Amino acid sequence: MAKEDARIQMQFAEELIREFLLFRGFTNTLQSFEVDLSSDHAQAFQVDQILTLFFSIYIPRYEEEKMHSLLAFLQKCFFSPFDAHRALALRKFETSLKRYYIIHALQKGRIDRVVEFFERHGPNLLQSSEDWQAWFALPYIQNPQLDSHFQLYFSREWLDTLLLSFGNFLNEVFDSIRQPALVTVSAELQSTKDLKRKLEVLSTGYEQLQDSLATKEQEISELKGALLKCSQQLNMKADGKTSPTFQAMQSSGSEKERVNKAESIDRTFPLEYFALNKQVEIPLTSEEANLLSMSPTKPSRVLKETFLDGVVEDELLEIPIESQESFSGHTSPISRCRFSAGGGNIASASVDGTVRIWNSDPGSSTSRNATIYCGAEVLSLEWDFKSDRLLLIGTAERGIKAWNVDAKRVVCDFTTEIAFPRILDLKCSPAEPIFASAASSTGYRGHNFESKGFASLTLWNMKTWKPLTVLPLGEDPPTITSICFNHNGRMLAAGATDGLIHIFDTYGRLPITGWPAHDSAVSCVKFGPDQASIFSLGADGKVFEWSLHNQGQVLQEQDASMFCRVNEVAVPRHEMALDVRGNMLLLTSNCLTSPVYQLQKKLQAQHTLKHNGAITSVDWHPTQNKYITGSADHSVRITSVLSQG
Repeated sequence: MAKEDARIQMQFAEELIREFLLFRGFTNTLQSFEVDLSSDHAQAFQVDQILTLFFSIYIPRYEEEKMHSLLAFLQKCFFSPFDAHRALALRKFETSLKRYYIIHALQKGRIDRVVEFFERHGPNLLQSSEDWQAWFALPYIQNPQLDSHFQLYFSREWLDTLLLSFGNFLNEVFDSIRQPALVTVSAELQSTKDLKRKLEVLSTGYEQLQDSLATKEQEISELKGALLKCSQQLNMKADGKTSPTFQAMQSSGSEKERVNKAESIDRTFPLEYFALNKQVEIPLTSEEANLLSMSPTKPSRVLKETFLDGVVEDELLEIPIESQESFSGHTSPISRCRFSAGGGNIASASVDGTVRIWNSDPGSSTSRNATIYCGAEVLSLEWDFKSDRLLLIGTAERGIKAWNVDAKRVVCDFTTEIAFPRILDLKCSPAEPIFASAASSTGYRGHNFESKGFASLTLWNMKTWKPLTVLPLGEDPPTITSICFNHNGRMLAAGATDGLIHIFDTYGRLPITGWPAHDSAVSCVKFGPDQASIFSLGADGKVFEWSLHNQGQVLQEQDASMFCRVNEVAVPRHEMALDVRGNMLLLTSNCLTSPVYQLQKKLQAQHTLKHNGAITSVDWHPTQNKYITGSADHSVRITSVLSQG
């Protein structure tokens, strides 16, 4: 596009010159100008045309004098004698062009052209600093393409390299040339037109905002009037002047209203508030205390432990374990924790923006252990699928960082679109050097969720760290809460706040199918171990296994609503993890323990050992029978599970 703009600007400048010469009557000058244009050696700074002159006209036609003339012209017009670096580079390219001239003549059987070339330029070549002595024997060597000294110059790779490097060199030279003022006139005119158009758009937007402001001010005025009227009615009530009709209506509905309001306030406290201790004292405002005191049930301000996990203790068995290791060091609730691809390292993140790298075996070397300060809340972690060295980190403020655990440094740090700052999930392809990111617009953030908003789903190249494509999500895109690749990286599954599971073809960069999975938002999606099914966890706490062969068919389901149900109008942050064999499914939990479901054996569900707070993140070891849990109590624990037959 830039080259096309430069060509248009050059043509516009030439038209201005013609117009001026005709206006002044300089017809002889105009004729000379047209002649010069027709023999333009610089080809209007079009590198492709200059390369065509050298490699498609002068050399194939054995017009070596014209080739020398063009090189001399370029050196005279565009190279300063004080720029030693470029002058040296041009001499090297001149040598390569001469050698290609000789090679091309030999390939075409024109030994006479080679002999003529050496007779004409031999003395100058011998005086140059280049190694030309061996080349004088070239016309007399049988099969020179097999000679070790000349074999390289007969290869297609050498010619391609010469074309590419010479073109890049000319581009660099022409880009550094200061454009004459006459050439920039058209660009300035276009810039002026663009500025005028933007000014018109801004003026129109300003007028619309003025109208909107006037409308809002009118609405505020009306609301103030209504508020004043209500205040006057309340004052009349306080003075005992309320009408009998109003008193009757108030007395008939007040008791029910007070009870409903008290129950509403009781429901607004999430379970995480009660998970840190066995008994928690809840501070109440004066208004809440009055409302609760008016309720016939009069709930106590002290909540017993049985409210949280009494059901777990009574109905679920504790999973048998071999050992458990606890990692401390975080000072805020854990937001994510993940095993590396080989299981040798773990990464854990907390809501204060800190990421810690640990060795999963406490007795092994700690040389890779590190603490990373991201400067923003960390929402997602993902290890490179092919190694234990690279960790991707997604934050709540547009940041994606790549951390090399061997070098102990950030090897890439870039920002995403400003419209989608919250990086909710990251996943690496198991087959290609690409990863996917699910990002959303800013919304209210609670302990386990964030409000619905617009979203973006992007594929990135892990070699260039540039976006490959943005996958289409429709005109009103739902927030993507969870993503995962299948075993060969061909499919990408995405769970969304609209309750749908979306499936994308990562090669074609297009959606291929999707179906409604939950009545509420989807919290997490995982491909099954046989790649023939997908597990989904909903905000309602329901877990489904869906068949990929019969779309919409439920293979099995579990109800975990007692552990991980969240507000249905929000984006959930609960997640699940499958063990390597696909036998056990582990979930996060609002309680002090998490459920573990035996999928294949249809056994009774079990629960993990207790944390001192809600369990906010889980993951299974990629090869061993152990899992990791992160908690709101700031701790990370690795638990080894005994085989259960």
